Amino acid sequence: MKFLFEHLNFNVLDLDKSIAFYEKALGLREEKRKNAGDGSYILVFMGDGTGKFQLELTWLRDRTEKYDLGDEEFHLAMRVDDFDKAFAFHKEMGVVIYENAKMGVYFIGDPDGYWIEILPPRN
Repeated sequence: MKFLFEHLNFNVLDLDKSIAFYEKALGLREEKRKNAGDGSYILVFMGDGTGKFQLELTWLRDRTEKYDLGDEEFHLAMRVDDFDKAFAFHKEMGVVIYENAKMGVYFIGDPDGYWIEILPPRN
């Protein structure tokens, strides 16, 4: 038996704002969308255009309060080909929320408070 990664879900309050963030900050693009027939939810699958793994953004019509993200100990990690350029870009965007220079990584925060770890290229 073999299991393969498919997607990770983040629930979001403002779908358009979240899509715009992931497009601008990480270059992700909408690859698939599913609208509930009754309008109760929308699922948007964002991808990097190269791999099969996707980020699923879920919007729930009746949800108005901020999601409880606990102690923000979970995160999505992404590797970038030009770490210094990405860091400068994210600093300019004002989305860097934690930097660990010793480990050579940093984290950005999305509109709902989810953390995304940015990793340098593999050597």
